Amino acid sequence: MTEIIKGLSIPFLGTALGAACVFAMKNNFSITVQRILTGFAAGVMTAASVWSLIIPAIEQSREKMGRLAFIPAAAGFLAGIAFLLLIDKLVPHIHMNSESSEGIKAHLSKNTMLLLAVTIHNIPEGMAVGVVYAGLFYGNGGINTAEAFALALGIGIQNFPEGAIISMPLRSEGMSRKKAFLMGVLSGAAEPVGAVLTILAAGLVIPAMPYLLSFAAGAMIYVVVEELIPEMSEGEHSNIGTISYAAGFTVMMILDVALG
Repeated sequence: MTEIIKGLSIPFLGTALGAACVFAMKNNFSITVQRILTGFAAGVMTAASVWSLIIPAIEQSREKMGRLAFIPAAAGFLAGIAFLLLIDKLVPHIHMNSESSEGIKAHLSKNTMLLLAVTIHNIPEGMAVGVVYAGLFYGNGGINTAEAFALALGIGIQNFPEGAIISMPLRSEGMSRKKAFLMGVLSGAAEPVGAVLTILAAGLVIPAMPYLLSFAAGAMIYVVVEELIPEMSEGEHSNIGTISYAAGFTVMMILDVALG
């Protein structure tokens, strides 16, 4: 149980540390730094989706389904994409790479919409950590402590810029450092909540673990393709985002393979 609590805390800590940048920095990140952080986060999420979620989902299904082991992975992946697409349509928010508030409801501020956007993005990350630790807790699918920790650490690393993306613009618009920090931390609250709910759900439907793993992967890939890649690639000299993406992908792959 201690390992599970530690694992669920790491991603939230990453968000909190990112939000704490508001105490150390006077200005927002430059466009170049934002591209680097966003590209790195996208790379981490892509690698985590493959090595920590999709591959284990296929391996768990292989014994019973043989060559049809791809079915739970494919079905869960597409369901995760559909789920985030639905959330994206139903919940009013702005995309992280949006520079205007076009289409935003008048009674919601741009910062509120951005907070909602980051919170939505944290849902699949919380689910990913939760479903892996559910496999560890229930002894399902051969998931070990090191593999679960690698995923939690990777998500925690990529959460760092998300906390800063919330807190620093709020500070630049006149909000106190303490309140801006608390808002950044709040944006990460969806992760531990989503993780705990996923663990509880997995306990009720343990045979569905491959579907849950790939569902979380699909949800994360949706965030990468819909939000992070456009943000890291917009404007001139976008190759820095691509390089950072490769670095993030490599770091997460190494973590998963070396610790797993």
